[in-house]
Amino acid sequence: MNPLIKALSRILPERQVITDPLRRLAYGTDASFYRLTPEVVAVVESEEEVQAVLQVARAEGHSVTFRAAGTSLSGQAISDSVLVLIGEDLASCEIGPDAATVRVGPGMIGGEVNFRLAPFGRKIGPDPASINACKIGGIAANNASGMCCGTAQNSYRTLAGLRVVLADGAVLDTEDAYSVTRFRQSHAKLVAELQRLGDATRADQALAARIRHKFRIKNTTGYSLNALVDYEDPIDILAHLMIGSEGTLGFISRITYRTVVDDPFKASALVFFPTIEAACQAVIRLKPQPVAAVELLDRPALRSVEDKAGLPPVIRTLGNDAAALLIEVRAGDASVLQQHIDAALAALLGIDTVETVVFSTDAATCEMYWKVRKGTFPSVGAMRRTGTTVIIEDVAFPIESLAAATLDLQALLRQHGYHEAIIFGHALEGNLHFVFTQDFNEASEVARYSRFMDDICKLVIEKYDGSLKAEHGTGRNMAPFVELEWGAQAAGLMRQIKDLFDPDRLLNPGVIINDDPQAHLEHLKPMPAAEDIVDRCIECGFCEPLCPSHRLTLSPRQRIVSWRELSRRSAAGEDAADVEAAFAYYGLDTCAGCGLCSTACPVGIDTGELTRRLRGRGLGSASRQVGQWTVGHFDKMATASRIGLKLGHAVSGVVGEGLISRLSGGTWKRGMPQAGKRPAPRSGHGDPVVYFPACGGRIFGANSPDEATLPEVVMDLLVRAGYAPILPEGFDKLCCGQMLASKGMAEEAEEMANAVAEALLKAADDGHGGAYPVIMDASTCSVRMQKHLAGRIPLYDFHEFAHDALLPRLTIIRKPGPIALHINCSVRRVATDAKLRRLLEACVTEIVEPAGVTCCGFGGDRGFVVPELNAHALRKVHDALPANCCEGVSSNRTCEIGLTAETGRPYRSIAYLLEECSRCEAMAY
Repeated sequence: MNPLIKALSRILPERQVITDPLRRLAYGTDASFYRLTPEVVAVVESEEEVQAVLQVARAEGHSVTFRAAGTSLSGQAISDSVLVLIGEDLASCEIGPDAATVRVGPGMIGGEVNFRLAPFGRKIGPDPASINACKIGGIAANNASGMCCGTAQNSYRTLAGLRVVLADGAVLDTEDAYSVTRFRQSHAKLVAELQRLGDATRADQALAARIRHKFRIKNTTGYSLNALVDYEDPIDILAHLMIGSEGTLGFISRITYRTVVDDPFKASALVFFPTIEAACQAVIRLKPQPVAAVELLDRPALRSVEDKAGLPPVIRTLGNDAAALLIEVRAGDASVLQQHIDAALAALLGIDTVETVVFSTDAATCEMYWKVRKGTFPSVGAMRRTGTTVIIEDVAFPIESLAAATLDLQALLRQHGYHEAIIFGHALEGNLHFVFTQDFNEASEVARYSRFMDDICKLVIEKYDGSLKAEHGTGRNMAPFVELEWGAQAAGLMRQIKDLFDPDRLLNPGVIINDDPQAHLEHLKPMPAAEDIVDRCIECGFCEPLCPSHRLTLSPRQRIVSWRELSRRSAAGEDAADVEAAFAYYGLDTCAGCGLCSTACPVGIDTGELTRRLRGRGLGSASRQVGQWTVGHFDKMATASRIGLKLGHAVSGVVGEGLISRLSGGTWKRGMPQAGKRPAPRSGHGDPVVYFPACGGRIFGANSPDEATLPEVVMDLLVRAGYAPILPEGFDKLCCGQMLASKGMAEEAEEMANAVAEALLKAADDGHGGAYPVIMDASTCSVRMQKHLAGRIPLYDFHEFAHDALLPRLTIIRKPGPIALHINCSVRRVATDAKLRRLLEACVTEIVEPAGVTCCGFGGDRGFVVPELNAHALRKVHDALPANCCEGVSSNRTCEIGLTAETGRPYRSIAYLLEECSRCEAMAY
């Protein structure tokens, strides 16, 4: 065994030392356009494990790179040595008194921290576009900012304290007086040198002025030299040098932020201007006003999104020189909000606009504006030629030069042939992003990119004295140009800092400090064609927090990365056996196919579609025959399943659930439902409604023998509310095909769906050219058939129909609760979760919706076949459920089986709760 891996295996559990080629490639890929494959991936779950890994790496002569979420764009989170992934045990969050501060571990997702702070009307200052995916460790290490935080609310400015592990393994907690005292003694030389560097820098008036000038606008090029002029205490200097150091000086194991107000009242305006100059003149006027954000979009950026629904039609008529500003104002109450709106409108008076400026306070309109703004980057990525990569650079100019700089940047992009490029950015800070596509497969294209980068540096630095990296971090991308931007003296100071903290170059070598002038042209990531449905993927990682298999096996991004590599090897005639064998389990078997990744993906990719397609290709003839038999004999398959359930309960009654679960490899679940039964028609006098009981509720019955089945409960509710339920002819022999679709049997699944559609159309025909409403009681199946029958008949998931049509007809007596709510992936995907919540709120006074739980991972039959996926997906639910929460509800039968098994609490369809709370004889709780 490799000595490095052997040594790591002695200090870390086996599951935390990753050596197989597939996962080293997949886990080693980040959002940048660079690629290095780590020799080993080490997952750390504690500060002590970080110290141990650093000790091993030093002893074995290997470097260490720390990785949080891997959403960074400049190549700062990749390694060909030891890649250290931050584990979930480092995802701590402690809210201080009055939420004025929050102490957070590096593994916490930024959006999750804001979610926890929201009830207090607070948030953290940094607001990067990736906040729902990136982690605190990366936010702090890159000094990430965003649309609203500017330079006043970034990590550097809102830092209250931190814990850091240095390259030698020493730990400093700046909030602990004892730790500080010990550190001053144990690291007296380092502390004294920081004191000397700070004193010398502040005494050098020219250098100090240069540093202050450079940080007047956004700047993440190089180290945070402003720490040397802003602070005198060497401990404060050290803490602030860590911000933006990109893991090259130490590992931030905890950080405390001073939180900022999250104003509840907001208004936005999308303002069009005939020219860039007019838009930038408006920015200068808006700068001193109480505006939260001003986003600039040039004409190509507007053109890339002009067909989005809801945008003003005038956007399509704008001239080639036009631009737009998306302006947002915020306040603590409505009257102050209006004052801010009035101030912004007054600032725009006299500036030439295409239309009258109007602010909207409608949440949906404002959300649409911001979705459009955030959609500009992926729009370029989605349209790029297969095999090319999408690059997003960010620079900053003094705000007074913004108009001229934007025009120069447009001209430079055209000069180098990047005609598809768009420009947008955080205008109040003079921060511009430009997005273009690049082919790195040919030497001539790499040379074109090199010439372009040289010219960009000249434009930004020599003409405008701006920042080459405003908020994306230096990484490898701008490391060769740090001295060009800062000058020899300041760059030399940065080298001194690196040598002081990391003399052996143990931490993230090649990042920020790099003497190779061609470093930005090396280790370029290949983007080979793989599959049409995923070729648009830009590997940003936004999908990962929603994926139930992330950190168990692979995330959607990692599946695509893996399949791209397999496709590349296939095209090149290279052996792929080492990766292909692992991909069968890591990539395909453990994918829930839930599609939640598409809701976070900037270009809407559903990696589950790739999984289903590849599963289908891998099916043998025997599997195909079983699928084809199921199409025509589903009733027999359902009967066999019910018999199996009865036998299972009989055996478990003798040997116990634990033993039968072990013997079945986890297929038999704790709290397994009773066998279902064929629903009997119910007579009702009232409005006809077609009810199709999904096969999940017909096969898997109630949680206990004394409960009614789901179809019985639904029909009781319909009759109670004055509806006459109609069961489609032959319904007990029908299935929508979702079970076969998830296995990759697309044709067979389509045949089954067609049969259901035919039965529903026939049952829903009112004889007068109209159609009765149709209800299904399993969200996954409902969504499938809604797509299948779109535009033909109205089809509702049960919770939708119950919210719209049953609640107004029923008398509800609410229960006190608490009751847990699980919103399954299908409901999330089609965004009907608000109705499900309101339906539950009508029935119960206290609701628990566990944070961090998305798809339950049951994935049709995945919970039976790979039960570890279900357990992993629900790993966070246990701590989130209070002891007095004794039951839960959802809207999909198999999800409820998995939730019941994992939590030990019975989960049922929300129909059960609605029926219970609407009984005429219900007693007051």
